[in-house]
Amino acid sequence: MHDALEGVDVLVDYTSATAVKANTLAAIDAGVAVVVGSSGLTAADLAEVDLAARGRSVGVVVSGNFSLTAAMCQAAALLAARHLPQWEIIDYASATKPDVPSGTARELAERLGEIRRPELGNPIEDLHGPQEARGVTVGGAQVHSVRLPSFVVSTEVVFALPDERLTIRHDAGGTAEPYVEGTLLAVRKVPKLIGLTRGLDTLLLEPE
Repeated sequence: MHDALEGVDVLVDYTSATAVKANTLAAIDAGVAVVVGSSGLTAADLAEVDLAARGRSVGVVVSGNFSLTAAMCQAAALLAARHLPQWEIIDYASATKPDVPSGTARELAERLGEIRRPELGNPIEDLHGPQEARGVTVGGAQVHSVRLPSFVVSTEVVFALPDERLTIRHDAGGTAEPYVEGTLLAVRKVPKLIGLTRGLDTLLLEPE
Protein backbone atom coordinates (compact mmCIF):
# COMPACT_ATOMS: atom_id res chain seq x y z
CA MET A 1 0.00 0.00 0.00
CA HIS A 2 2.99 2.32 0.52
CA ASP A 3 3.50 2.53 -3.25
CA ALA A 4 -0.15 3.45 -3.78
CA LEU A 5 0.19 6.27 -1.22
CA GLU A 6 3.31 7.81 -2.73
CA GLY A 7 2.71 11.50 -3.36
CA VAL A 8 -0.61 11.46 -1.49
CA ASP A 9 -1.25 14.21 1.08
CA VAL A 10 -4.54 12.96 2.54
CA LEU A 11 -6.26 9.57 2.38
CA VAL A 12 -10.06 9.69 2.64
CA ASP A 13 -11.52 6.39 3.84
CA TYR A 14 -15.19 5.62 3.25
CA THR A 15 -14.72 1.86 2.98
CA SER A 16 -16.10 -0.52 5.62
CA ALA A 17 -15.80 -1.60 9.23
CA THR A 18 -13.61 -4.53 8.20
CA ALA A 19 -11.09 -2.46 6.23
CA VAL A 20 -10.92 0.98 7.81
CA LYS A 21 -8.47 0.25 10.65
CA ALA A 22 -5.87 -1.43 8.44
CA ASN A 23 -6.18 1.32 5.81
CA THR A 24 -5.78 4.05 8.40
CA LEU A 25 -2.74 2.50 10.07
CA ALA A 26 -1.10 1.86 6.68
CA ALA A 27 -1.56 5.49 5.68
CA ILE A 28 -0.18 6.72 9.00
CA ASP A 29 2.83 4.45 8.62
CA ALA A 30 3.43 6.07 5.21
CA GLY A 31 3.23 9.53 6.77
CA VAL A 32 -0.09 10.35 5.09
CA ALA A 33 -2.86 12.25 6.92
CA VAL A 34 -6.23 10.48 7.05
CA VAL A 35 -9.89 11.49 7.04
CA VAL A 36 -12.07 8.60 8.18
CA GLY A 37 -15.79 8.43 7.52
CA SER A 38 -16.20 4.66 7.81
CA SER A 39 -18.01 3.01 10.71
CA GLY A 40 -16.53 0.33 12.90
CA LEU A 41 -13.63 1.85 14.84
CA THR A 42 -13.96 1.15 18.56
CA ALA A 43 -12.61 3.30 21.39
CA ALA A 44 -9.61 0.95 21.63
CA ASP A 45 -9.02 1.25 17.86
CA LEU A 46 -9.10 5.04 18.10
CA ALA A 47 -6.56 5.02 20.92
CA GLU A 48 -4.27 2.88 18.76
CA VAL A 49 -4.75 5.20 15.78
CA ASP A 50 -4.02 8.27 17.90
CA LEU A 51 -0.82 6.74 19.25
CA ALA A 52 0.36 5.77 15.77
CA ALA A 53 -0.49 9.19 14.33
CA ARG A 54 1.39 11.02 17.07
CA GLY A 55 4.36 8.74 16.51
CA ARG A 56 4.47 9.76 12.84
CA SER A 57 3.41 13.40 13.49
CA VAL A 58 0.44 13.18 11.14
CA GLY A 59 -3.19 14.12 11.61
CA VAL A 60 -6.25 11.90 11.54
CA VAL A 61 -9.82 13.18 11.56
CA VAL A 62 -12.45 10.58 12.42
CA SER A 63 -16.14 11.40 12.30
CA GLY A 64 -19.17 9.16 12.38
CA ASN A 65 -20.88 11.62 10.07
CA PHE A 66 -19.42 14.36 7.85
CA SER A 67 -22.72 16.15 7.36
CA LEU A 68 -22.51 19.71 8.67
CA THR A 69 -25.99 19.45 10.19
CA ALA A 70 -25.05 16.17 11.92
CA ALA A 71 -22.01 17.95 13.38
CA MET A 72 -24.26 20.71 14.69
CA CYS A 73 -26.58 18.07 16.18
CA GLN A 74 -23.64 16.53 18.01
CA ALA A 75 -22.42 19.90 19.25
CA ALA A 76 -25.89 20.66 20.63
CA ALA A 77 -26.04 17.29 22.38
CA LEU A 78 -22.62 17.82 23.95
CA LEU A 79 -23.82 21.14 25.32
CA ALA A 80 -27.03 19.61 26.69
CA ALA A 81 -25.11 16.82 28.45
CA ARG A 82 -23.30 19.42 30.56
CA HIS A 83 -26.61 20.41 32.13
CA LEU A 84 -28.94 17.41 31.86
CA PRO A 85 -28.10 14.22 33.78
CA GLN A 86 -30.02 11.53 31.86
CA TRP A 87 -30.13 10.56 28.19
CA GLU A 88 -30.51 7.64 25.82
CA ILE A 89 -29.70 7.31 22.13
CA ILE A 90 -31.77 5.77 19.34
CA ASP A 91 -29.88 4.76 16.20
CA TYR A 92 -31.91 4.24 13.02
CA ALA A 93 -30.48 2.80 9.80
CA SER A 94 -31.43 0.68 6.80
CA ALA A 95 -32.43 -2.94 7.25
CA THR A 96 -29.23 -4.10 5.53
CA LYS A 97 -26.70 -2.02 7.54
CA PRO A 98 -24.46 -4.67 9.16
CA ASP A 99 -22.74 -2.66 11.92
CA VAL A 100 -24.47 -1.69 15.15
CA PRO A 101 -24.62 0.89 16.46
CA SER A 102 -23.88 3.19 13.53
CA GLY A 103 -20.64 5.16 13.62
CA THR A 104 -22.65 8.33 14.18
CA ALA A 105 -24.44 6.92 17.23
CA ARG A 106 -21.31 5.29 18.67
CA GLU A 107 -19.32 8.50 18.34
CA LEU A 108 -22.10 10.50 19.97
CA ALA A 109 -22.44 8.07 22.89
CA GLU A 110 -18.71 7.90 23.55
CA ARG A 111 -18.22 11.67 23.34
CA LEU A 112 -21.19 12.32 25.63
CA GLY A 113 -19.66 9.83 28.05
CA GLU A 114 -16.48 11.91 28.16
CA ILE A 115 -18.53 14.76 29.62
CA ARG A 116 -20.29 12.62 32.23
CA ARG A 117 -21.93 9.23 32.65
CA PRO A 118 -25.71 9.53 32.43
CA GLU A 119 -27.74 8.56 35.44
CA LEU A 120 -29.91 5.43 35.23
CA GLY A 121 -33.29 5.16 36.91
CA ASN A 122 -32.77 1.42 37.44
CA PRO A 123 -29.42 -0.38 37.15
CA ILE A 124 -29.47 -2.69 34.12
CA GLU A 125 -28.45 -5.70 36.20
CA ASP A 126 -31.45 -5.20 38.55
CA LEU A 127 -34.08 -5.28 35.81
CA HIS A 128 -36.71 -8.01 35.52
CA GLY A 129 -36.75 -9.57 32.06
CA PRO A 130 -34.21 -9.64 29.21
CA GLN A 131 -31.57 -6.99 29.78
CA GLU A 132 -31.13 -6.71 25.98
CA ALA A 133 -34.47 -4.87 25.90
CA ARG A 134 -32.64 -1.84 27.34
CA GLY A 135 -30.17 -1.71 24.45
CA VAL A 136 -26.38 -1.80 24.68
CA THR A 137 -24.29 0.39 26.96
CA VAL A 138 -21.88 2.66 25.05
CA GLY A 139 -20.07 5.43 26.89
CA GLY A 140 -22.33 4.78 29.87
CA ALA A 141 -25.51 5.45 27.86
CA GLN A 142 -28.10 3.02 26.54
CA VAL A 143 -28.09 2.87 22.74
CA HIS A 144 -30.94 1.27 20.81
CA SER A 145 -30.35 0.28 17.17
CA VAL A 146 -33.35 0.11 14.84
CA ARG A 147 -32.79 -1.47 11.41
CA LEU A 148 -35.69 -0.97 8.97
CA PRO A 149 -36.21 -0.14 5.28
CA SER A 150 -36.43 3.56 4.30
CA PHE A 151 -33.91 4.75 6.90
CA VAL A 152 -30.42 5.82 5.83
CA VAL A 153 -28.87 7.00 9.09
CA SER A 154 -30.88 8.86 11.73
CA THR A 155 -29.56 9.52 15.20
CA GLU A 156 -31.69 10.71 18.08
CA VAL A 157 -30.66 11.55 21.63
CA VAL A 158 -33.34 12.06 24.25
CA PHE A 159 -32.49 14.04 27.39
CA ALA A 160 -34.93 14.11 30.29
CA LEU A 161 -35.71 15.82 33.56
CA PRO A 162 -38.83 15.28 35.68
CA ASP A 163 -41.84 16.36 33.61
CA GLU A 164 -39.82 17.56 30.58
CA ARG A 165 -37.73 16.18 27.71
CA LEU A 166 -35.34 17.50 25.08
CA THR A 167 -34.95 15.52 21.84
CA ILE A 168 -32.12 16.27 19.40
CA ARG A 169 -32.26 14.35 16.14
CA HIS A 170 -30.48 14.26 12.81
CA ASP A 171 -31.88 12.55 9.70
CA ALA A 172 -29.79 11.79 6.62
CA GLY A 173 -31.21 11.52 3.10
CA GLY A 174 -30.31 9.00 0.45
CA THR A 175 -27.55 10.87 -1.39
CA ALA A 176 -23.90 11.60 -0.58
CA GLU A 177 -24.31 15.33 -1.15
CA PRO A 178 -24.60 16.32 2.55
CA TYR A 179 -21.22 14.72 3.33
CA VAL A 180 -19.16 16.43 0.64
CA GLU A 181 -18.68 19.83 2.27
CA GLY A 182 -17.78 18.37 5.66
CA THR A 183 -15.32 15.92 4.11
CA LEU A 184 -13.61 18.70 2.15
CA LEU A 185 -13.41 20.80 5.32
CA ALA A 186 -11.63 17.92 7.08
CA VAL A 187 -9.31 17.37 4.10
CA ARG A 188 -8.25 21.03 4.24
CA LYS A 189 -7.62 21.00 7.98
CA VAL A 190 -6.12 17.56 8.68
CA PRO A 191 -2.60 18.33 7.28
CA LYS A 192 -2.20 20.94 10.02
CA LEU A 193 -3.11 18.50 12.81
CA ILE A 194 -1.14 15.91 14.76
CA GLY A 195 -2.81 12.89 16.30
CA LEU A 196 -6.49 12.01 16.35
CA THR A 197 -9.25 14.61 16.13
CA ARG A 198 -12.69 13.15 16.69
CA GLY A 199 -15.89 14.71 15.40
CA LEU A 200 -16.50 17.17 12.59
CA ASP A 201 -18.00 19.58 15.13
CA THR A 202 -14.53 20.14 16.66
CA LEU A 203 -13.30 21.43 13.29
CA LEU A 204 -16.27 23.78 12.95
CA LEU A 205 -15.12 25.58 16.10
CA GLU A 206 -11.75 26.40 14.56
CA PRO A 207 -11.17 29.31 12.14
CA GLU A 208 -10.43 28.46 8.51
